[in-house]
Amino acid sequence: MLIQRTYARALTARPPLIPFKSFTQSLPFSSAPLTKPHNKHYPPLAALLEIGGVKIAKDDVVREGDPTNNVPDTIFSKIGLQLHRRDRHPIGILKNAIYEYFDERHEGKFVKFDDLCPIVSVKQNFDDVLVPADHVSRSYNDTYYVDAQTVLRCHTSAHQAEILRKGHTHFLVTGDVYRRDSIDSTHYPVFHQMEGFRVFSKDECRDSDMDATSHAAADLKKSLEGLAQHLFGAVEMRWVDTYFPFTNPSFELEIFFQENWMEVLGCGVTEQEILKRNGRTDCVAWAFGLGLERLAMVLFDIPDIRLFWSTDERFTSQFSKGQLGAKFKPFSKFPPCYKDMSFWINESFTENNLCEVVRGIAGDLVEEVKLIDNFTNKKGMTSHCYRIAYRSMERSLTDDEINQLQWRVRETVENKLNVTLR
Repeated sequence: MLIQRTYARALTARPPLIPFKSFTQSLPFSSAPLTKPHNKHYPPLAALLEIGGVKIAKDDVVREGDPTNNVPDTIFSKIGLQLHRRDRHPIGILKNAIYEYFDERHEGKFVKFDDLCPIVSVKQNFDDVLVPADHVSRSYNDTYYVDAQTVLRCHTSAHQAEILRKGHTHFLVTGDVYRRDSIDSTHYPVFHQMEGFRVFSKDECRDSDMDATSHAAADLKKSLEGLAQHLFGAVEMRWVDTYFPFTNPSFELEIFFQENWMEVLGCGVTEQEILKRNGRTDCVAWAFGLGLERLAMVLFDIPDIRLFWSTDERFTSQFSKGQLGAKFKPFSKFPPCYKDMSFWINESFTENNLCEVVRGIAGDLVEEVKLIDNFTNKKGMTSHCYRIAYRSMERSLTDDEINQLQWRVRETVENKLNVTLR
């Protein structure tokens, strides 16, 4: 249920093809969409995907020339890969370990959803979980829009309202989520989340010696402390008060692990308005959300988030079903290649747009995009200098290859972002 920088179809009978429509109205906080450049580093994309019984055509998701669409080919190529459903992959191993904990603690109660379509409505993604209309997470700069009313889900909470309306009271939702983001070793535009949700009956609350909200909060903390111990062992823990639009009170759980305090998840007691809208007027509930990559990188000692997407057998062969925490053994340490790029920015420039351009050209060969210098001259013009680190996790890159990529990046940044190179 987390939107840290935030973000269905029917859960049963689904139509054979998602009927997207064209919309001409402006997106919230809109800016000019980027054209998706051809990228020779990616294989041809499948024309049709099927996820959970829903058929998705590429042309319905990646729409060249549609001003309300900002989904590039590189993002579409990740839809349907569903790393969380692979039992021998670190993401799938971690998901199954969490399932194991809830099955042991609440035998047969938690219903599991891990094959829901990632294309959802703006209403599902934002409105149904009380995200304010002016919240930054709705920005075109942060979210991938298929059209003005349809997005790639930014969090698994996008399915919460519909699952509640279906009558479920205990459920776990796992899936791939999508956010436009910076480029470094811990951020990637596609990652995986799990949401947990529990509704308490009137009798459960009535039998408690606490008020309903306190009862739910106490059960939530007890459950999640047990989950942290299940995953990390006997670690020191602490609770931090925080704010989310959809829970009150809201908390973050931190653990002291490898000599540092680390945030594990966000959670809280569900806002009554969400329950009221979905037919649960006399109940209380709790919800939590966690990022699987964040935890898997620590548990498996994986140093770079790009590795989760590797098909290199030197990576994939290191993990086995049910082996939580098997430590990754680096198989290569190829040197990075750094290229700097300076330009005068304009009022519409954003770093996320820059990162989308670089990813669209270099794909997973780009390791980091970092602002290393900026200044404003006497005329009020602002200059940014970014250092781009190119590095493959699997092979050495040639000077010629990197130079070609960098020239394409420079040309595309200048043309598409309307900046002036220095």
